Amino acid sequence: MMYLWFVIAGSFAGVCAGLFGVGGGLIIVPALVWILGAYGMPVDVLTHVAVGTALATIILTSISSMSAHHKRGGVRWDVFKHMVKGLVLGSLVGAWVATMVDGKALQAVIGGGAILAAIKMLFFPNKENPNKKLPKPHVQGIISALIGALSAIFGIGGGTVIVPYLSSSGLPMKQAVGTSSACGLPIAIAGTLGFIWFGREAIAKLDVAGTVGFIHIGAFVSISICSFVMAKVGAKLAHVLPAKTLKQAFGGLLMVAGCQLIYKGLMG
Repeated sequence: MMYLWFVIAGSFAGVCAGLFGVGGGLIIVPALVWILGAYGMPVDVLTHVAVGTALATIILTSISSMSAHHKRGGVRWDVFKHMVKGLVLGSLVGAWVATMVDGKALQAVIGGGAILAAIKMLFFPNKENPNKKLPKPHVQGIISALIGALSAIFGIGGGTVIVPYLSSSGLPMKQAVGTSSACGLPIAIAGTLGFIWFGREAIAKLDVAGTVGFIHIGAFVSISICSFVMAKVGAKLAHVLPAKTLKQAFGGLLMVAGCQLIYKGLMG
């Protein structure tokens, strides 16, 4: 039964990714907290496993999204080159920081992040700023490190932050989205490796079955496959369904999920 829930979560995350262009982490982390918690995952590592596994699932979807945008000329590889080192370093640091935070507190932090993402989606749409130039390469590196760290802590591919940053820094929206999809890959790979390495002792001490470090293998495989397939369905639906209504619904869903995570983290 647990794997059925993984399939449902992965399918829903994939549809949302295709519809809204956001990484599935915003959906997968809360879903895994609830699913794994219901099936007896020790509370001390529950949130960390949810975040680490969510990052791992983003690897496959990032490859798919990146290749699609690359074929359409939507990836600015020159910008990616200046960002990739900072993203990798930041993701590793973020994974380390996340594993040092108490599981309940981490739930509350992630819940707060979901609420902020919902507020941005509902009230602050991304805007292009074609007259502005990108920061100098070393500044891009510093910003990328911060983005990588935050992405690893929240279990996301970074698009929620990268797209507004790039679009407000002079890139057309299509290039901002395409470049963000490429940036999600180093974030996901580095973050996954970090959660495997930093989680190995805690998982071994509690003798949690089915995991490698803070990565739940069954959830990783199930969600990755389903989200990969259903992202294409979401992309097709995006052309026939009312975008504004869908964004409002998704923003509302994130708001509810964020509030529940905060409640569980602080009161549960």
